[in-house]
Formats: sequence, C-alpha cells, structure tokens
Amino acid sequence: MTPDLPTATELGISWIKIPWKKLRKNLFRLQCRLWKAIREGDRKRANSLQKLILKSRSARLLAIRQVTQLNNGKKTAGVDGKASKTKLVSATDGFNFLGWNLKVQKNGKFRSTPSEDNYKAFRHKVKAIVNNSNYGAKIKASKLAPIVRGWRNYHRYCKMNGSKFSLWYIQNRAWKVFNHEIKLNRHQTDALIKKAFPTVPFAENKHINVKGDASPYNGDIVYWSKRKSQLYDDATSKALRKQNHTCGHCGLKFADSELIHLHHVDNNHDNWKPKNLLAVHESCHHYIHMSKR
Repeated sequence: MTPDLPTATELGISWIKIPWKKLRKNLFRLQCRLWKAIREGDRKRANSLQKLILKSRSARLLAIRQVTQLNNGKKTAGVDGKASKTKLVSATDGFNFLGWNLKVQKNGKFRSTPSEDNYKAFRHKVKAIVNNSNYGAKIKASKLAPIVRGWRNYHRYCKMNGSKFSLWYIQNRAWKVFNHEIKLNRHQTDALIKKAFPTVPFAENKHINVKGDASPYNGDIVYWSKRKSQLYDDATSKALRKQNHTCGHCGLKFADSELIHLHHVDNNHDNWKPKNLLAVHESCHHYIHMSKR
C-alpha cells in the first residue's frame, strides 16, 4: 500500500518552515573552507569540498529557491524558456548587461549608460503614473519619487548627463500635467516636481575597489556587509545603519549577492517613519508576506 502524497498546501507549509537561516550559515561555512583551501594551494581538499558543496542539502535547497522564487521571471539561462544568454561581442561595439550598456570608446575610455530597454521600461512606468487621471498631482509625486530615486541610484556610476538620462523631457511633461490642476500654482507645481524627481548624485566609473585581496569568504562578514550597504541611499541606508547592517528578519549580515528590500512593518506603504521601516533580504521579504496570507 503506497502512502498518500502530500497536498500542495502541505508542501507550501513545509517549504515555509525550512530553516533558511541555518542553511545559509551551513553553506557559507563550506564556502569559507573552500576559499581557504584554494588560497593555501591544497587542491585535493578544495576538490573534496567542491563535491561536498554540490551534494549538500543546504546548497540544493538554496539553489532551488534562487531559481524558482528569487529569479522568477528574470529570464535565467536554462529557465523561463531562455536557452542561453551568452554571446560573444566586441567591447568597442558595446553590449547590454544588467540594465547597462557597456562600451569601450575609440579613445580607449570605458563608458557605461543605462541600456535602451532599461530606459524604456522606466519611462513606461513613469508615463503610466503621470497620465493616470485617477490620481492628483500630490499622489502622483509620492508614487513617482521612489521609482525615480531607485532608477537614478541604480545608474549612479553611469554617464547620466544630457537631456535624455537627466530626465529633462519626462520632467517637463510631468510639470505640464501637474500645472493643469486648478488648485496648484506654478510654485506649488515646481515643489511637487522636485519631490517627484529627487536628485541623486552620480559619478561616472567611480566604483570603490575591493580592499587588498579581500574575498566574501575570508570571514570578514562585517566589511562585505557594510560595502554592500553603500549601494543603497536614503531610507534603506538609514535602516541598514540602524540595524548594524543585519537583516531585520533573519538576523544575518548582508554579505551575499541577494538584494536588500525595505519592509513596511504595518504594511502601509505611505508610512515612511523610521520606526516602520525594516531592511531585510529579498527572500526574507517574500516569506514575511507569505506568512500573512
């Protein structure tokens, strides 16, 4: 007699109850051991540790979650119907990567700008809010601010001057739409535009180099967590400093490649008080909201 298979609900509950914090620690410990073996030149121990990582339950479950949840819809190679994303191109011709267009110019200097697809997707989001007749100018400004701030912050090491990437045309169009409201004068419209399109300083190719021969697996979790936290500004940056660069849900440092999300404790996305904001891992953010369903 074969045992009854678990239902989808039972599988979902068991998936939520998996101790992800413990699995992360286990995998990170193995990765640190592998890094030390490679640095010491112990090839035999490095090979055995690689096999151990491949067979470990922690690595397998975390890999499944990365592909099925965190990378869902991102057209991962071999997943989402995308056979491969790799192709050879000349650096002087330029290529798109992670929303950037990277190119080596004729003078030998490196140039990075937002890719055309990334800019079009961003402009589509902005236009959808600006042209929405259900919102007033004040609501539009509050909805535009996090989108514009996030986009500009993501591209802050790119060439962002010029009318296109400085968003002059989009900003001018938004000003005309806002100014159509009878209750607003031009000074109030200017103030709302400043709120809707917050400035973010940019410096082309001013990336901060890694200190010495530092590695994410050398055990210096504090250094890598603080380094990653520098990628975020404003409310997220303040929350990270307040939490000592640790996740507000699982308590681990932000040392891995996972994105940092800002969670609103009371689920009110209009409440931006510091006490209501919590910096968490992307996966932790998913599980916070999954548990509330």
